[in-house]
Amino acid sequence: MSGTDGEIQVKLKVNGRMREVRVKPNERLIDTLREKLGLKSVKMGCLTGECGTCTVLYNGQPVKSCLVLTAEADGKEVITVEGLAGSDEMRRITEVFARNNAFQCGFCTPAFVLLAYWLMKVKPKATDEEILEASNSILCRCTGYTQILQALKEAISRV
Repeated sequence: MSGTDGEIQVKLKVNGRMREVRVKPNERLIDTLREKLGLKSVKMGCLTGECGTCTVLYNGQPVKSCLVLTAEADGKEVITVEGLAGSDEMRRITEVFARNNAFQCGFCTPAFVLLAYWLMKVKPKATDEEILEASNSILCRCTGYTQILQALKEAISRV
């Protein structure tokens, strides 16, 4: 439904909760999540889809939220790191990341944590090559890839 201000009403499920927001037709999902819903784990990096720090799970798939218009998310489900808080999977992932020193500066961590969660759910028997391929969509500025890849492998192998 469109208003006189040009905004439209969008309903989406975010971290298990139905949310309704008014957005401009060209508003990006990353902006809605961060500015309207206060979900700061979704990081603003390049805003062109190159770095992957804005990765969220969108209808169960890792997606760069800077490349999705909020209007496209109407009726869809979005999960951010905040949505994993308190879960057994989140405890396991953070434990493994800490043990492997995979946090580094932390800017890319939420995206890699969501990737680990997705791999646990969708590809629990992923090969090293599949883990590497999945992680290629997220850039680590600290070049801590060895530790991150080891943490991803260990996190999903404990399922």
